This record gives sequence, structure tokens and C-alpha cells, in this order.
Amino acid sequence: MAEKLTFEEAMNKLEKIVVRLEEGDIPLEEALEIYKKGIKYSKLCHDKLKKAEQQLTKILTDDGEEDFLLQEED
Repeated sequence: MAEKLTFEEAMNKLEKIVVRLEEGDIPLEEALEIYKKGIKYSKLCHDKLKKAEQQLTKILTDDGEEDFLLQEED
């Protein structure tokens, strides 16, 4: 996946993969390949969100709001 995607593009591709896998009428080998792609898109989205969180935290702490912390959801 050498292509550079925006968060929105990666999320859209991930959503399409989820829909396809939920349909359930897909051969196992193809489902595994699609699932692997989904994992890559999921990681890309997570990484982009984490980077945005770090930037937001830096902006807020640079502005003097030292107590700002984002809680991660599990």
C-alpha cells in the first residue's frame, strides 16, 4: 500500500472492506486478503489520529493549557 491516503480516504476504504466482509459470501482466501488490507487501513487511520492528537496537545500546551490530556479509549 504505497499510496498516500488521507484519513478520510483510508476510513472510506476501511468501511467498504467491513461491509464486504459482513456480507459473508466471499471465499476464505479472498476474505483473508481483504482483512489484511483492512488492518493496514485501520493502522493508517490510527496513526493519523494519534499524530493529530499530538499536534493538538502541543498547540494547547504551547498556549499555556498545561493540564490538557486526551484519554485513550479502549
